[in-house]
Amino acid sequence: MLDNISLMRLNEFMIILYALSVLLYFIDFLHNNRKANRTAFWLLSIVWILQTIFLFYQMFINGRFPVLNIFEGLYFYTWVLITLSLALNRFVRVDFIVFFTNVIGFMMMAIHIFAPSNAVSAEVSSQLISELLLIHITMAILGYGAFSLSFAFSLLYVIQYNLLKKKKWGKRLIRIQDLAKLDHMSYVLNVIGVPILLLGIILGVIWAYIKLPDFHWYDTKVLGSFMVIAIYSFYLYSRIVKEWQGRTVALLNIASFFVLLINFFLFGSLSRFHFWYS
Repeated sequence: MLDNISLMRLNEFMIILYALSVLLYFIDFLHNNRKANRTAFWLLSIVWILQTIFLFYQMFINGRFPVLNIFEGLYFYTWVLITLSLALNRFVRVDFIVFFTNVIGFMMMAIHIFAPSNAVSAEVSSQLISELLLIHITMAILGYGAFSLSFAFSLLYVIQYNLLKKKKWGKRLIRIQDLAKLDHMSYVLNVIGVPILLLGIILGVIWAYIKLPDFHWYDTKVLGSFMVIAIYSFYLYSRIVKEWQGRTVALLNIASFFVLLINFFLFGSLSRFHFWYS
Protein backbone atom coordinates (compact mmCIF):
# COMPACT_ATOMS: atom_id res chain seq x y z
CA MET A 1 0.00 0.00 0.00
CA LEU A 2 1.26 3.45 -0.89
CA ASP A 3 1.28 6.16 1.76
CA ASN A 4 0.04 9.70 1.15
CA ILE A 5 3.54 11.09 0.54
CA SER A 6 4.27 8.47 -2.15
CA LEU A 7 0.96 9.22 -3.85
CA MET A 8 1.75 12.94 -3.67
CA ARG A 9 5.14 12.40 -5.35
CA LEU A 10 3.53 10.29 -8.08
CA ASN A 11 1.00 13.01 -8.81
CA GLU A 12 3.71 15.67 -8.86
CA PHE A 13 5.66 13.57 -11.37
CA MET A 14 2.54 13.29 -13.53
CA ILE A 15 1.90 17.05 -13.49
CA ILE A 16 5.50 17.72 -14.60
CA LEU A 17 5.16 15.27 -17.51
CA TYR A 18 1.80 16.80 -18.37
CA ALA A 19 3.29 20.32 -18.43
CA LEU A 20 6.08 19.16 -20.76
CA SER A 21 3.51 17.54 -23.03
CA VAL A 22 1.45 20.74 -23.23
CA LEU A 23 4.62 22.72 -23.99
CA LEU A 24 5.53 20.40 -26.88
CA TYR A 25 1.99 20.45 -28.24
CA PHE A 26 2.19 24.25 -28.18
CA ILE A 27 5.41 24.13 -30.22
CA ASP A 28 3.74 21.77 -32.70
CA PHE A 29 0.71 24.10 -32.79
CA LEU A 30 2.92 26.98 -33.87
CA HIS A 31 5.35 25.20 -36.20
CA ASN A 32 3.70 21.96 -37.32
CA ASN A 33 6.63 20.16 -35.70
CA ARG A 34 5.92 16.44 -36.01
CA LYS A 35 8.82 15.47 -33.75
CA ALA A 36 7.46 17.68 -30.96
CA ASN A 37 4.00 16.21 -31.56
CA ARG A 38 5.26 12.63 -31.27
CA THR A 39 7.22 13.38 -28.11
CA ALA A 40 4.19 15.14 -26.59
CA PHE A 41 2.05 12.13 -27.50
CA TRP A 42 4.37 9.69 -25.71
CA LEU A 43 4.67 11.92 -22.65
CA LEU A 44 0.90 12.17 -22.53
CA SER A 45 0.69 8.40 -22.91
CA ILE A 46 2.93 7.96 -19.86
CA VAL A 47 0.68 10.34 -17.91
CA TRP A 48 -2.35 8.33 -19.01
CA ILE A 49 -0.76 5.03 -17.93
CA LEU A 50 0.14 6.46 -14.51
CA GLN A 51 -3.32 7.98 -14.15
CA THR A 52 -4.98 4.70 -15.07
CA ILE A 53 -2.88 2.79 -12.55
CA PHE A 54 -3.72 5.38 -9.89
CA LEU A 55 -7.42 5.24 -10.81
CA PHE A 56 -7.57 1.46 -10.41
CA TYR A 57 -5.52 1.71 -7.21
CA GLN A 58 -8.09 4.11 -5.76
CA MET A 59 -10.88 1.75 -6.81
CA PHE A 60 -9.09 -1.13 -5.07
CA ILE A 61 -8.42 0.60 -1.75
CA ASN A 62 -11.81 2.39 -1.59
CA GLY A 63 -13.91 -0.49 -2.94
CA ARG A 64 -15.83 1.85 -5.25
CA PHE A 65 -15.47 3.96 -8.37
CA PRO A 66 -13.71 7.18 -7.24
CA VAL A 67 -16.13 9.91 -8.38
CA LEU A 68 -18.09 10.65 -5.21
CA ASN A 69 -16.58 14.08 -4.48
CA ILE A 70 -15.35 17.06 -6.47
CA PHE A 71 -11.67 16.10 -6.26
CA GLU A 72 -12.22 12.52 -7.41
CA GLY A 73 -14.50 13.84 -10.14
CA LEU A 74 -11.82 16.24 -11.38
CA TYR A 75 -9.31 13.40 -11.56
CA PHE A 76 -11.67 11.19 -13.55
CA TYR A 77 -12.59 14.14 -15.78
CA THR A 78 -8.89 14.72 -16.51
CA TRP A 79 -8.44 11.02 -17.26
CA VAL A 80 -11.34 11.17 -19.73
CA LEU A 81 -9.85 14.26 -21.43
CA ILE A 82 -6.44 12.60 -21.79
CA THR A 83 -8.02 9.39 -23.07
CA LEU A 84 -9.97 11.30 -25.71
CA SER A 85 -6.88 13.38 -26.59
CA LEU A 86 -4.79 10.27 -27.17
CA ALA A 87 -7.54 8.72 -29.29
CA LEU A 88 -7.86 11.89 -31.38
CA ASN A 89 -4.11 12.21 -31.79
CA ARG A 90 -3.78 8.54 -32.77
CA PHE A 91 -6.74 8.05 -35.08
CA VAL A 92 -8.16 11.43 -36.15
CA ARG A 93 -5.08 13.71 -36.07
CA VAL A 94 -6.97 16.83 -34.96
CA ASP A 95 -3.83 18.35 -33.47
CA PHE A 96 -5.18 21.75 -32.44
CA ILE A 97 -8.09 20.13 -30.60
CA VAL A 98 -5.58 17.96 -28.73
CA PHE A 99 -3.54 20.99 -27.66
CA PHE A 100 -6.45 23.04 -26.35
CA THR A 101 -8.05 20.00 -24.70
CA ASN A 102 -4.86 19.32 -22.79
CA VAL A 103 -4.60 22.90 -21.55
CA ILE A 104 -8.01 22.32 -19.92
CA GLY A 105 -6.91 18.88 -18.70
CA PHE A 106 -3.77 20.32 -17.14
CA MET A 107 -5.81 22.89 -15.22
CA MET A 108 -8.19 20.23 -13.91
CA MET A 109 -5.37 17.91 -12.90
CA ALA A 110 -3.54 20.72 -11.10
CA ILE A 111 -6.68 21.58 -9.16
CA HIS A 112 -7.15 17.92 -8.23
CA ILE A 113 -3.56 17.46 -7.07
CA PHE A 114 -3.00 20.67 -5.17
CA ALA A 115 -6.43 21.49 -3.78
CA PRO A 116 -6.86 20.08 -0.26
CA SER A 117 -9.43 17.33 0.18
CA ASN A 118 -10.76 15.17 2.98
CA ALA A 119 -8.87 12.19 1.59
CA VAL A 120 -5.50 13.46 2.80
CA SER A 121 -4.25 14.71 6.12
CA ALA A 122 -3.99 18.40 6.97
CA GLU A 123 -0.19 18.08 7.02
CA VAL A 124 -0.07 16.62 3.51
CA SER A 125 -2.60 19.18 2.24
CA SER A 126 -0.48 22.01 3.65
CA GLN A 127 2.63 20.57 2.02
CA LEU A 128 0.84 20.23 -1.32
CA ILE A 129 -0.30 23.85 -1.20
CA SER A 130 3.23 25.00 -0.36
CA GLU A 131 4.69 22.95 -3.20
CA LEU A 132 2.05 24.33 -5.58
CA LEU A 133 3.29 27.82 -4.71
CA LEU A 134 6.89 26.70 -5.25
CA ILE A 135 6.07 25.26 -8.68
CA HIS A 136 4.13 28.42 -9.61
CA ILE A 137 7.08 30.66 -8.68
CA THR A 138 9.61 28.37 -10.41
CA MET A 139 7.63 28.26 -13.68
CA ALA A 140 7.08 32.03 -13.59
CA ILE A 141 10.81 32.63 -13.11
CA LEU A 142 11.67 30.19 -15.92
CA GLY A 143 9.23 32.03 -18.19
CA TYR A 144 10.71 35.39 -17.20
CA GLY A 145 14.18 33.98 -17.87
CA ALA A 146 13.21 32.93 -21.39
CA PHE A 147 11.72 36.38 -22.06
CA SER A 148 14.85 38.07 -20.71
CA LEU A 149 17.10 36.12 -23.08
CA SER A 150 14.71 36.84 -25.93
CA PHE A 151 14.93 40.55 -25.09
CA ALA A 152 18.74 40.37 -25.22
CA PHE A 153 18.64 38.78 -28.69
CA SER A 154 16.20 41.43 -29.93
CA LEU A 155 18.38 44.19 -28.48
CA LEU A 156 21.40 42.75 -30.29
CA TYR A 157 19.28 42.58 -33.44
CA VAL A 158 18.48 46.29 -33.27
CA ILE A 159 22.15 47.16 -32.59
CA GLN A 160 23.32 44.99 -35.49
CA TYR A 161 20.61 46.39 -37.75
CA ASN A 162 21.70 49.97 -37.01
CA LEU A 163 25.37 49.12 -37.55
CA LEU A 164 24.60 47.59 -40.93
CA LYS A 165 22.32 50.44 -41.92
CA LYS A 166 25.00 53.01 -41.05
CA LYS A 167 27.68 50.81 -42.64
CA LYS A 168 29.82 50.86 -39.53
CA TRP A 169 32.03 47.89 -40.27
CA GLY A 170 34.31 46.70 -37.50
CA LYS A 171 34.99 44.07 -34.85
CA ARG A 172 31.73 44.80 -33.06
CA LEU A 173 29.74 44.03 -36.20
CA ILE A 174 31.62 40.77 -36.76
CA ARG A 175 31.26 39.59 -33.15
CA ILE A 176 27.46 39.99 -33.18
CA GLN A 177 25.59 37.13 -34.84
CA ASP A 178 23.80 37.62 -38.16
CA LEU A 179 20.33 39.16 -38.09
CA ALA A 180 18.48 35.98 -39.09
CA LYS A 181 19.93 33.98 -36.21
CA LEU A 182 19.27 36.74 -33.67
CA ASP A 183 15.69 37.05 -34.87
CA HIS A 184 15.16 33.26 -34.78
CA MET A 185 16.57 32.85 -31.26
CA SER A 186 14.43 35.65 -29.81
CA TYR A 187 11.37 34.01 -31.38
CA VAL A 188 12.20 30.49 -30.13
CA LEU A 189 12.70 31.74 -26.57
CA ASN A 190 9.30 33.44 -26.64
CA VAL A 191 7.71 30.24 -27.96
CA ILE A 192 9.14 28.50 -24.89
CA GLY A 193 8.39 31.32 -22.46
CA VAL A 194 4.70 31.88 -23.25
CA PRO A 195 3.37 28.40 -22.34
CA ILE A 196 5.67 28.09 -19.32
CA LEU A 197 4.49 31.42 -17.90
CA LEU A 198 0.87 30.64 -18.78
CA LEU A 199 1.02 27.32 -16.93
CA GLY A 200 2.71 29.07 -14.01
CA ILE A 201 -0.07 31.67 -13.88
CA ILE A 202 -2.72 28.93 -13.95
CA LEU A 203 -1.06 27.23 -10.97
CA GLY A 204 -0.75 30.58 -9.20
CA VAL A 205 -4.46 31.30 -9.62
CA ILE A 206 -5.29 27.83 -8.27
CA TRP A 207 -3.02 28.47 -5.26
CA ALA A 208 -4.61 31.86 -4.62
CA TYR A 209 -8.12 30.42 -4.68
CA ILE A 210 -7.10 27.71 -2.24
CA LYS A 211 -4.98 29.79 0.14
CA LEU A 212 -6.33 33.34 0.06
CA PRO A 213 -9.83 34.27 1.25
CA ASP A 214 -9.64 37.73 -0.35
CA PHE A 215 -8.27 36.83 -3.80
CA HIS A 216 -9.57 39.15 -6.52
CA TRP A 217 -9.17 38.96 -10.29
CA TYR A 218 -8.72 42.73 -10.46
CA ASP A 219 -5.60 42.66 -8.28
CA THR A 220 -2.80 44.57 -10.02
CA LYS A 221 -0.46 41.57 -10.13
CA VAL A 222 -3.12 39.30 -11.62
CA LEU A 223 -4.08 41.84 -14.27
CA GLY A 224 -0.42 42.58 -14.98
CA SER A 225 0.43 38.90 -15.44
CA PHE A 226 -2.36 38.42 -17.93
CA MET A 227 -1.26 41.61 -19.69
CA VAL A 228 2.25 40.13 -20.06
CA ILE A 229 0.79 36.93 -21.53
CA ALA A 230 -1.42 38.98 -23.85
CA ILE A 231 1.40 41.12 -25.26
CA TYR A 232 3.72 38.15 -25.80
CA SER A 233 0.84 36.26 -27.41
CA PHE A 234 0.36 39.26 -29.69
CA TYR A 235 4.08 39.03 -30.53
CA LEU A 236 3.62 35.39 -31.58
CA TYR A 237 0.45 36.27 -33.49
CA SER A 238 2.25 39.08 -35.32
CA ARG A 239 5.15 36.80 -36.13
CA ILE A 240 3.14 33.79 -37.32
CA VAL A 241 -0.12 35.17 -38.71
CA LYS A 242 0.79 38.68 -39.80
CA GLU A 243 4.33 37.54 -40.72
CA TRP A 244 6.00 40.57 -39.20
CA GLN A 245 9.77 40.38 -39.44
CA GLY A 246 12.92 42.32 -38.81
CA ARG A 247 13.27 45.49 -36.80
CA THR A 248 9.51 45.96 -36.24
CA VAL A 249 9.04 42.66 -34.44
CA ALA A 250 12.31 43.14 -32.54
CA LEU A 251 11.07 46.49 -31.20
CA LEU A 252 7.76 44.87 -30.26
CA ASN A 253 9.66 42.22 -28.31
CA ILE A 254 11.70 44.88 -26.51
CA ALA A 255 8.52 46.77 -25.61
CA SER A 256 6.99 43.51 -24.35
CA PHE A 257 9.93 43.01 -22.02
CA PHE A 258 9.46 46.49 -20.54
CA VAL A 259 5.82 45.59 -19.84
CA LEU A 260 7.12 42.49 -18.07
CA LEU A 261 9.45 44.62 -15.92
CA ILE A 262 6.60 46.99 -15.03
CA ASN A 263 4.50 44.02 -13.98
CA PHE A 264 7.30 42.48 -11.95
CA PHE A 265 8.42 45.59 -10.04
CA LEU A 266 5.50 48.05 -10.02
CA PHE A 267 2.40 45.85 -10.11
CA GLY A 268 4.00 43.35 -7.73
CA SER A 269 4.56 46.09 -5.15
CA LEU A 270 0.97 47.32 -5.53
CA SER A 271 -0.54 43.85 -5.18
CA ARG A 272 -2.58 43.15 -2.06
CA PHE A 273 -1.36 39.58 -1.64
CA HIS A 274 1.51 38.69 -3.95
CA PHE A 275 4.28 39.04 -1.39
CA TRP A 276 2.23 37.66 1.51
CA TYR A 277 3.21 34.07 0.86
CA SER A 278 3.03 31.87 3.90
